[in-house]
Amino acid sequence: MKEFRVEDVRNVAIIGHGSTGKTSLAEAMLYDCKGTDRIGRIEDGTTIMDYDPEERKRKISLSAAAAPCEWNGYRINLVDTPGYFDFVGEVLEGLRAADCALINVCAVSGCQVGTEKAWDFVNRFKVPKAIFVNRMDRENANFESAYSDLREKLGSSVVAIQIPIGKEADFKGVVDIIEGKAKIYDSKTKTMVETEVPSDLKSLIDDYKNILMEAIAETDEALLDKYLNDGELSSEDLIAGLKKGIVNDDITPVFCGSATSNIGIHTLLDSIIKYLPSPIDRGSFEAKDVKSGEAIEKKADVEEPFSAFVFKTIADPFVGRLSLFRVISGVINSDSSVYNANKEKTEKIGTIYIPKGKNQIAVDKLKAGDIGAVSKLQFTMTGDTLCDASKPVTFEGFNFPKPCISMSLTPKSKGDEDKISSGLTKLSEEDPTFKISRDVENAETIVSGLGELHIEVIASKLKTKFGVETSLDIPKVPYRETIKKSADVQGKYKKQSGGHGQYGDVWIKFEPQTETEGLVFVDAVVGGVVPRQYIPAVEKGLKEAIKHGVLAGYPMINLKATLHDGSYHPVDSSEMAFKTAASFAYKKGVKDASPILLEPIMGMGITIPDEYLGDIMGDINRRRGKVLGMEQIDGMQVVSAEVPMAEVFRYATDLRSMTQARGTFTMEFLRYEEVPAMVSQKIIENAKKEEEEEE
Repeated sequence: MKEFRVEDVRNVAIIGHGSTGKTSLAEAMLYDCKGTDRIGRIEDGTTIMDYDPEERKRKISLSAAAAPCEWNGYRINLVDTPGYFDFVGEVLEGLRAADCALINVCAVSGCQVGTEKAWDFVNRFKVPKAIFVNRMDRENANFESAYSDLREKLGSSVVAIQIPIGKEADFKGVVDIIEGKAKIYDSKTKTMVETEVPSDLKSLIDDYKNILMEAIAETDEALLDKYLNDGELSSEDLIAGLKKGIVNDDITPVFCGSATSNIGIHTLLDSIIKYLPSPIDRGSFEAKDVKSGEAIEKKADVEEPFSAFVFKTIADPFVGRLSLFRVISGVINSDSSVYNANKEKTEKIGTIYIPKGKNQIAVDKLKAGDIGAVSKLQFTMTGDTLCDASKPVTFEGFNFPKPCISMSLTPKSKGDEDKISSGLTKLSEEDPTFKISRDVENAETIVSGLGELHIEVIASKLKTKFGVETSLDIPKVPYRETIKKSADVQGKYKKQSGGHGQYGDVWIKFEPQTETEGLVFVDAVVGGVVPRQYIPAVEKGLKEAIKHGVLAGYPMINLKATLHDGSYHPVDSSEMAFKTAASFAYKKGVKDASPILLEPIMGMGITIPDEYLGDIMGDINRRRGKVLGMEQIDGMQVVSAEVPMAEVFRYATDLRSMTQARGTFTMEFLRYEEVPAMVSQKIIENAKKEEEEEE
């Protein structure tokens, strides 16, 4: 494959709200660059970027995908990302590979929630950005409305560089505001042909150009002086100022077109080359020198020691892991060795590739600014740094959002447990935003993710990739039982059946305690009424017994048991007899000590815009929760609350619904509290019913 100079490379992540045409845009760009012989259609399952069976089935992007294309002597590496919030981890991965972000916006819908979130992401990572207003040929498409909406919600740094010619079904081209040139799409040649600017647009172009000049002038003192003195800026000034403003994140240019009609895609490609930053323009990346521990800067320079950041891992059950990486500095060659600075291990590099959707293009080497892939690395995972062993460095890893919803996952066929475990482990290598845990108490495999769709996709991938069918259910709540009063009871086990019998006799006082969650056992026996050799058996009997409470069979906690009296038989007593006697005492004593049911209480931090505060507080009350306080942080309300676990299993979905997906939350276990009587009764009845069904 042709080599390109670092300054002739553009790494562009396409991000934005879900179902706004991001993948269609990437496919149109690949087609115009002759990276494919037809424009891939999501509806037909023919796209390069959405190649996973799950993506084609659901007709949405689920993971970040990369593909290169060549345009007028430049290489553009496209990284297509999902728009649905459940897969935000993929967006973060895609942004780490890119030098700029192209935020895709629907001309009908304007600035949506996903647009605002994409804007926040690129600002957080300080990635230069541009906006493409897509679907200009759709019914009710309105550039001026979408543009006004973007400026209102995202700020005055958003400025139009192009405006459309025609609208809806009559959309046919764009006008370049800086150059004052019009380009119309020619369906026969499938190119944008330069033509005269329509006279009815000239006044409008002047208005947009004035906004653009003011925005550019405000980013540079010299340009501002020139603008104030002369009343305008030349095209050369505007181009230079725009490029600088984009790199410094002072200006976000807006382009427009239609991916499905291929109108405006040529002009977009031209603009990417002309205005958006190369790896060199982007500047240096902060790293840590492993040997000195000092912060250093790594430039996109082929003469510097090799360093690269692994931004994504693809798990394949047949070929193993495929690691996608962005080369930060230096050069990497096929059939070489590199150093994983995070794992402190040397990795053998076989063939290196340039990823193109599900396919890979083998190359001899990659250099600073390139996006590459390598298979079957032994130690390397997402977020790791690969580098020259003589100059080890590390780049900052990912800070992925924590899972906020959990489901119980069970195999539909017995004997598939090992397959599930293996499959989930491999999928977690691919997707660090979901977690796997084992609830031993309830014999459940718990999968935690960023939303219900996220977990559904994981279950589907287990089937398509690893051949395991599973069921998803709400996890069982880990209730507990305890006592409120004290009870002193006898536990006696006596059995005679020819030969040696069985005899064990204990008196145990049961009390509530808060020293530890488990059992506190006290030996208060005096005078040998219970021989020393049998006392461990009593404790063991109690420890086994507390695994099942007397109300609903949940584990007993916060229990103190004092063994203070008893009797024994010189022949018939045994460890087993005293162990059994202890369990008898437990069942009797706990029933006499006012047993109660406990439920886990979760601490929540809910971040929402002001307008949803009342709804959220009301919802917390309906969930038997209580609001502890509110705090204004970065223009958002952060509500602190405590809510029973049983009431928040699907809170991620509910919160999105209540806040139009603008709300987020964190959650952690705090403590156990007594379940209200009415709720407790239902739980006990359900537990007994399940027990009867199992019998």
